[in-house]
Amino acid sequence: MMSMDRDNDDGIELSGNNESLRRPSALSRRKLLAALGGGGAALAGSSLLLESGWGQSIAEATYGGGSSLTSCCRGYASVNDMKADTKLAAGALVHTAGYYVPGDGGAADYIVQAGTLTDDGGGVIALQNGLQAILLARGGIRYKQFGAVCDGVNDDGVQIKKAHAYANGRGLPIVDESGEYWIRETNGIVVQTNVSWGHTKFHIAESFNSKTNARFHVLSRQAPVDIVFDAPTKAAFLAKMRPGTTLCPELAAYKNSLVFIVDANDKIGARFGYPTQTGWSKEDFFYVEEHGRIIGDMAWTFGNYTSLKAYPAEESYLVIDGGTFLLSGDSAGNNNSAYWHNGILVKRSRTIIRNQWVGLEQGASDIALDPRYGFYYLNYVYDVTLENIRAIPYEQNRPGTEYVLIGTYGIGGARVLNATFRNVTAEGSLYHWGVFGTNLFKNFRIENCRLNRVDVHFHCWNLYVFDSEIGYRGFTLTGGGELIIENTKRFGNQFIGFRRDFGAKWDGHIRIRNCRLVIDNGANEAIALDFNPADFDYKYPIGYGRSIQLDNFAFDYTGLPNTSGICRIMRIAAFSKVSATGARLFFPQLIEFKNVTVAGRDKGVRILHIQDPFNFHVGKAGGVDSERLTSNCYMRFENIEGEKVPAQPSESTSHMNFLLNGLGSAPYQDEYALYPKIDFVQVGDFWGHFKGAAADVTVQRSTVNCMDNYSGGQMRGRLLLDNCDIRADAVDDGKVLYTLTSLLGTTLLNCTIHAPVLNGTSRPDLLSRCGFIEVNQKLQFNHLNTSLSKQVIDYFAAQGNPVQPEFYAMLKSHHASDSSLMARRKGTTAQRPSPASFLSEKGFAYFDTDLEQVVVWDGTRWVYPSKSNDTLHFYIADLSIAPAGASFKRAEAHPSQAYVAAQSGRISKYAAHVNAPSGTASFTFDLWKDGAVWISGLAGPGTAANPLVAPIAGSASFDEGSRIEVKLAGTAAGLSAGTYATIDLYVHYANY
Repeated sequence: MMSMDRDNDDGIELSGNNESLRRPSALSRRKLLAALGGGGAALAGSSLLLESGWGQSIAEATYGGGSSLTSCCRGYASVNDMKADTKLAAGALVHTAGYYVPGDGGAADYIVQAGTLTDDGGGVIALQNGLQAILLARGGIRYKQFGAVCDGVNDDGVQIKKAHAYANGRGLPIVDESGEYWIRETNGIVVQTNVSWGHTKFHIAESFNSKTNARFHVLSRQAPVDIVFDAPTKAAFLAKMRPGTTLCPELAAYKNSLVFIVDANDKIGARFGYPTQTGWSKEDFFYVEEHGRIIGDMAWTFGNYTSLKAYPAEESYLVIDGGTFLLSGDSAGNNNSAYWHNGILVKRSRTIIRNQWVGLEQGASDIALDPRYGFYYLNYVYDVTLENIRAIPYEQNRPGTEYVLIGTYGIGGARVLNATFRNVTAEGSLYHWGVFGTNLFKNFRIENCRLNRVDVHFHCWNLYVFDSEIGYRGFTLTGGGELIIENTKRFGNQFIGFRRDFGAKWDGHIRIRNCRLVIDNGANEAIALDFNPADFDYKYPIGYGRSIQLDNFAFDYTGLPNTSGICRIMRIAAFSKVSATGARLFFPQLIEFKNVTVAGRDKGVRILHIQDPFNFHVGKAGGVDSERLTSNCYMRFENIEGEKVPAQPSESTSHMNFLLNGLGSAPYQDEYALYPKIDFVQVGDFWGHFKGAAADVTVQRSTVNCMDNYSGGQMRGRLLLDNCDIRADAVDDGKVLYTLTSLLGTTLLNCTIHAPVLNGTSRPDLLSRCGFIEVNQKLQFNHLNTSLSKQVIDYFAAQGNPVQPEFYAMLKSHHASDSSLMARRKGTTAQRPSPASFLSEKGFAYFDTDLEQVVVWDGTRWVYPSKSNDTLHFYIADLSIAPAGASFKRAEAHPSQAYVAAQSGRISKYAAHVNAPSGTASFTFDLWKDGAVWISGLAGPGTAANPLVAPIAGSASFDEGSRIEVKLAGTAAGLSAGTYATIDLYVHYANY
């Protein structure tokens, strides 16, 4: 016979003598009821039953019609059994072993009381005799406690919705970590407490999706609040509503709130290609911390607002953990333009959703003809995280069948600050649209994710992507702030496509590091950064970032059958000012591309084409004059595998590594237009034109193909080629290959000049087509240690015209102010250089091989520098017998006794000597020139001096070839026989 043991003072009878059923330190009924408080709501919300072990003893009671337990503790196999018992009395504690059958997962504990609460099938269950069973929750609510059937026919969403409503009302978590549920027509399941779904599966019939209601709504418990200021406070507040503001004390009372400011009277962001979308109300949002500290950069300046609202954020995190969602893939509508909800809508700040899997039912296909907002949709929230999620990108384009008219998303959202995606996977083929599509996202982080698309239509601000893979639909962005992408791989032909419909703008700083673009179609163009706005009034400033840095980036063509497509680092539009409004596009103050490589093909990359630099607004003053260029933009392109572009005429712009286009006569709008300093360092084969634009350009350690610095005028700036190979490879159209002129000077430093390749053939004989060099004849610009290639040197040597030392000297050191023509230093009389070749420099020396002596240019003619001074010596052997008119001799038996002048000059003085005592041997003489008296009456020694040195007064000049003689004019009487006299004329050759 079964004995009934009383366990101390509990007042609870246990059936059977099995000691395992005994519970030490059991709770008495009186104590339990006192703890529960006797009221329905308090009783229903208590967890004391679980904590005391009460539920365990009841679970092991005898099941069937009624119970062998006392009236205070009864056990039933199912809820229906409990409802059928007419003997239950108020105050009874009840346990059901299942909702429909024992062990079906719906087991629960209840307390019976009289009442008229609404029967929800789980928290409150109507019984006989006006009684109700009030659920005693054991730490977590299960859906089967509310009657979920899980048979694939019942709409379990009805019971799930009731379970959440019960949990929300009592602040209890949902803990349902296994089982399968089918949700058909039910929407709007409100979630306001933590959820643990574990391995639970949800089957969702998408044919019952709603345009207005998601299946699950994660909602805040707090309503938004309109912010109302008095006039002075509003004015102070508005003065701070501008970019750069980080503190707004006027909002201190709204700390821990997400604040939205909207001015419906100020429209921005008109959408190109969509005539009905003429702009958004200007809107910004930020989170307010202590003392009005603002988190979230301000993007716009507000002069007024039509709405100012605070959305209070919760003070705790709501965590939804686990769960698998299987979707039917069909559609509620039929190819209309409205978006449909199908999953989880998050409108509660500080929400974390993690460890979930979303996909199609086994064997199902995505055949929906209506677009979805996204299985996850975030709206008006701060600090939301999706982590360890497998989502699905939906199909839009289905070859051979109908397609969804507009974009359809697996994840979506709008007006979100501080969202984090961590280890989220949602990939698909080219037929899928975008897993992720949003508007107004700020401070968005993507970490270790694999997504087929990251798409922000309107106004993304601060996007960070790390250690991720982005699939065939790629990055499609517009907005501003910081755009930082690191260690990320993208599959497709664009790494980032800035959305043309919203202006293809990024108003901020772009940093891309250690990333790879895995090309999808090698025959098509591939672009790392694609800015391609339309010439359209977008109703806000558009442009290409405030700074761009790209480092260690690879274009990967590995395994593709056709790799012929053009590959560009950055593409921009051909205009710099919007035609309709005159609004100027902003341009970065810094562009830096480093370590850009290509894998899977030999063909390299093109850097950037700037068609119109005149009207950009760089945000910093610059300019150029005849002295210097003041840059307001620095561009550096370093270690880049530049493409060797197809051969073309030298001035062509069809294929370019870099283009800075501009007519030399065209004016720049003002000092804020583009005046760049550009450094190209080790960029491979470089074909670049700078036309008549303003720039300070350096090309280092690269091969310089054709370059054109002239269009309606020379380049307004400076050009330096440093350690470069100058080697053109072009189609021969008869024009020069290089036009390197620049306003502030062109310099070649340690460069090597190679034979040009024209029409595929190396042509050292056409080296002069380079335009600035003709061997042994001409060299333009500044040169320091310029070299000629061995092929060029050998060619001219073989032609009997070896490179001359003078030309090597020009290559070694030549200034632009020097003559561009080579001046030979040696050769025949006929080869003497023209004065222009040495700028008619006085003293230029040339060795005349015909004359076998050096000649020197005196400024007007060549002269002989061998004698700058000379002495012409004459004598008479016996003055005593010499008659007047006798010639002084220059040598015995000389035919003329005259000197012939080797070059022009003058006689400055003479010296006369007589071998007789002073005062006794005076004589006079005349100088003759070309057979006629030239200077007469010159006196010999007198009483004062013998010899006599005296100047010649007046002009005593002669010409080259003049015959100079000395003749005796008269002598004193009484000279001794044999008295001789000598005359020395001191000659200075002119102009040396």
